[in-house]
Amino acid sequence: MTTLKAIYTTYAFLAFCLSFLLLFPLLLIAIWIPGLKKYGRKINRIWANIYFLIIFKPIKFEGKQNIQKGKPYIFIANHFSYIDIAMMGFAPGDVVFVGKSSLGKIPLFGYYFKKLHIAVNRSSARSRAEVLARSKKALDEGSSLVIFPEGGITTNEPPFLQKFKDGAFTLAIEKQIPIIPVTLSFNHLILPDQKFLLLSFKSAKMVFHPPVVTTQMTREDLSRLKSYCFETIQKQLLLDNKLSAEIELEL
Repeated sequence: MTTLKAIYTTYAFLAFCLSFLLLFPLLLIAIWIPGLKKYGRKINRIWANIYFLIIFKPIKFEGKQNIQKGKPYIFIANHFSYIDIAMMGFAPGDVVFVGKSSLGKIPLFGYYFKKLHIAVNRSSARSRAEVLARSKKALDEGSSLVIFPEGGITTNEPPFLQKFKDGAFTLAIEKQIPIIPVTLSFNHLILPDQKFLLLSFKSAKMVFHPPVVTTQMTREDLSRLKSYCFETIQKQLLLDNKLSAEIELEL
């Protein structure tokens, strides 16, 4: 089984590179021509559909009806696996990712990410301030944001979440933008964060929870908002992984 997973992982990696290279000229056009960046970001969703199709990875979606077309949101998701970023490409609309500055070091992908999305160096106060300003500007222009509120892959015990950072929730309250919690149910099983990455054949699941309205919330509501979103994602993770374990035992 390990050999099969190694072959599958190699194939998926090559598929990632080749599919990205095929779309890269379109991304360059969107980057270089003023006014086209939002179309470049829409290629995220096109690429996500192509990539998960060619690696034969079915995804079960729940809650897409909770998303209103043309309305900006802040999508927050658990982050246990490197495949999370690719899967969040399914978030609809013009979506700007807020991610670690280390992504900018990846050849070609890093250039695309820095130009069309927002890279943050969490150790730099200046970088955090710039990210906040750019995030506000993106929301003002009608774009949505994708933020992993754990601040990276930090947990050693998935599916248990690590404490959420304040950034996404502070921003949602300040800009009065609804938050949509997103649960990526099985990504820690599909591509575990281990020394040797091996992609499993397990199907994926992505749950878009109902939007959490922040209208008329203030800074005093920050803790309550953060706790509610944390519990929403954590409950779904425990429910899905309990059911997954029960199904595997029955088999």
